[in-house]
Amino acid sequence: MTPYDLRNPDARRRRFRPIPVRMLVPNVITLLAICAGLTAIRLSIEGRMTLAVYAIVFAAALDGIDGRIARMIKGQSKFGAELDSLADFVNFGVAPGLMLYFWQLHELGNAGWIAAMVFAISGGLRLARFNATMDDPNKPAFAANFFTGVPAPAGAITVLLPIYMSFLGLGRWPVVVTAAYTLLIGFLMVSRLPVFSGKTVRMRVPPELVLPVFVAVIFFIALLISYPWHILSAGTVLYLLSLPLGWKSYQKQARAVEAGAPAPTEAASPVTSQAMAPNVPEAPHDDRPERLH
Repeated sequence: MTPYDLRNPDARRRRFRPIPVRMLVPNVITLLAICAGLTAIRLSIEGRMTLAVYAIVFAAALDGIDGRIARMIKGQSKFGAELDSLADFVNFGVAPGLMLYFWQLHELGNAGWIAAMVFAISGGLRLARFNATMDDPNKPAFAANFFTGVPAPAGAITVLLPIYMSFLGLGRWPVVVTAAYTLLIGFLMVSRLPVFSGKTVRMRVPPELVLPVFVAVIFFIALLISYPWHILSAGTVLYLLSLPLGWKSYQKQARAVEAGAPAPTEAASPVTSQAMAPNVPEAPHDDRPERLH
């Protein structure tokens, strides 16, 4: 039954408002990221692991810009936020786990599959925890500087370290070591470890530094294209080494709050980036880089 008589030309019909293009652009970027993640799975099945890793890095780059573009053009929506969480689970949970399984973990049989599955589930649990605690009113103000646990994009880039090192000609890790490392990164994702987020870093650049910033970004991109495995390996190691610094900074600020003093301002870790961070725990809108489009 319909709420109106179709034969009555005077019947009032429900009309939907047109959706502005600016609301669609961020979601298209997120869909492209999902396509990249699914393509990475296909490429890993076919044994083209180099291209599969490129696809994951590309998905992480898209994840880092979709939220910023949404805020820039005022294209936030609840639908986009939920779509972004789904993309994170596919791109940074399921895809890396399957890539490692098809690359080496299958040699362990069921044990290798369990390691890959645990990593993927850890990514999903982390996103679910964030969604459940996003509006927690009891979080201290300084918590906006930190993720809770390693964010999903960072976990995906970090867990692929054994593949990067094999591409450098250093040989494959023993399969048991790769499985243990995969489980370790999964544990760090669901842990309560405070991790620098970089969300409160001011994004404005002084006029005199605009050109140097352009040159630095171009130089980094050139290095990444020319020496991808060196850059990804070094970035992963530096990121892992920065994790204790985040915990130490969080504890210092928590003690300051308990003592009744203002929490000291800490600079974000220089090796933390959105692709490695990654949208992740918990500051408002963690893994979905504050994207509410």
